[in-house]
Amino acid sequence: MSIQDVIKKSFLKGFQNTNLLIRDVAILMVMAAVLGIYIYFIYRIVTTNTFYSKSFNTSLILMSVITAAIIIAIQSSVIVSLGMVGALSIVRFRTAVKEPLDLIFMFWSISIGIICGAGMVGLAFVLSLMATILVLVFYRLPEIRKSMILVINAESNACADKIYDTVRAHDKNYNVKSRNLTKESADFLMEIKSKNCESLLNDLNSIEGVISVSMVTHKGDAAC
Repeated sequence: MSIQDVIKKSFLKGFQNTNLLIRDVAILMVMAAVLGIYIYFIYRIVTTNTFYSKSFNTSLILMSVITAAIIIAIQSSVIVSLGMVGALSIVRFRTAVKEPLDLIFMFWSISIGIICGAGMVGLAFVLSLMATILVLVFYRLPEIRKSMILVINAESNACADKIYDTVRAHDKNYNVKSRNLTKESADFLMEIKSKNCESLLNDLNSIEGVISVSMVTHKGDAAC
């Protein structure tokens, strides 16, 4: 027997997991499902004040279970593992994940499936506990001052100096994003951080020549 045959035989034996019983597979799949459900409820708690997607949250459970099944199948046979790699390389996911936290939950769910599929259920529980603590502590920390977009519509550019002085009184580090001038109106778009946005809106609205004032966050939620 040549060296290549020895290496090939040992490589194939390394993927032949004949001791994996149906009971063991069921336990690993159930553990992945339990942790996936746990992630489901943590995601609901974290996204209480934001746009909640039930379909995305439900997919986190299935993602854990399906990933665990893939890892178990890969461990059983080298042929299955190579076929799985080829099949997954064909699939392309084009759905954009807008929220960074959603991406973290997705990666968390996939990691749980991989770890449970590898048989390290204890590590999966420790990971879930640590991730929960970090998410609940740091994500719930209140922001000192939120960055907002201030939109001002005026009759002309004559009141621009008064507008800038008023904004500067509330936030010295304001940033003018755009300034649009027409024959009939003037529009100002600024990025500001103000502790008392209600007072700022009232001061701007009282300036002669200002038609309307609005303030929105970067995510598009109405503010004040």
